[in-house]
Amino acid sequence: MLLYSLLATAAAVMIVLLVMPKFLPYLKKLKFGQTIYELGPQAHLAKQGTPNMGGIVIAGATVVTLVVISIVYTAALGASFGLDNPLWALLFVALGSLAVGFADDYIKDVKKNHEGLKPKQKLMGQVVVGLVFSLFCFFFVGSDVIIPFTRHTWDLGIFYIPIMTVLVMFMTNSANLQDGVDGLLSSVTVVGMAAFGLIALFLSDAQSVWCQVIACGCFALAGGCIGFLRFNRHPAKIFMGDTGSMFIGGMMVGVAMLMKLEFLLIPICFTCIMSSVSVMLQTGYFKITKKKYGQGKRIFKMAPIHHHFELCGMNENQIVLMYAAVTLVLSLIGVWSLNRFY
Repeated sequence: MLLYSLLATAAAVMIVLLVMPKFLPYLKKLKFGQTIYELGPQAHLAKQGTPNMGGIVIAGATVVTLVVISIVYTAALGASFGLDNPLWALLFVALGSLAVGFADDYIKDVKKNHEGLKPKQKLMGQVVVGLVFSLFCFFFVGSDVIIPFTRHTWDLGIFYIPIMTVLVMFMTNSANLQDGVDGLLSSVTVVGMAAFGLIALFLSDAQSVWCQVIACGCFALAGGCIGFLRFNRHPAKIFMGDTGSMFIGGMMVGVAMLMKLEFLLIPICFTCIMSSVSVMLQTGYFKITKKKYGQGKRIFKMAPIHHHFELCGMNENQIVLMYAAVTLVLSLIGVWSLNRFY
């Protein structure tokens, strides 16, 4: 299966490298440019009008590669594509999340409505995606989750459904928040999805042969992001937009839930999670201090926290390298934490 995974990575890279040069001029012609808000770092104002929605290419490369290789692989095994095949569920949570992000990008970039989807509309879309996917996992995967560093699992029972619905929403929004520096989300996704892909390969005998299909999805997304970095590294020629970031968030939480590895989202997706946590801390502290002292105070110079590092003097490439290094170290710990299952 390692060969199929390597093929998935290479195929996704090639698709993005071949398609993006033709997709970029098309976006420029349609004037699908990113809107940069004045409240953000001043250095980002120069990025105004940079083509957006590059996540369509990442998603396309990932999905095409995953579907083709999965069909070939399962056919070689003589297996069938039943409802228990994780391919369908993974495609649903990833593309469902993409649809919410695409709607937001379309309203902002095409309709030129800077607010995008209304919070209630975005929340409703994410709830539907999260709930349906959680129900699938509850009935076909189980309500227990693996506890790292042990051979034990924790059965959440019926509470699995609401908890995992919230988790899907949290992770897709966290990925979206982290996409604020050139090449940042793409880089950490390459590392994180490679880690999940390796875990899926290691668990394929211990859990199910379908882990090998999940591994293909992980390596396909990693390959798609490698190809996208050719155009998204600083200075970025294109952004992935909410379309791409929410697709990535959906894939991350999707593969974790299908393998019962929700706890490993903490180390492997640590930087994404901290993007959300920093925003919540900043907002909460500001409201508390404003109510208490009449003037709001801030913990960070700006949230999400990667903007804090920018305002502290780090350039975008330094931030990307730091985040990728942190993700690599924590991902290795995450892979090692499951050694008892291999």
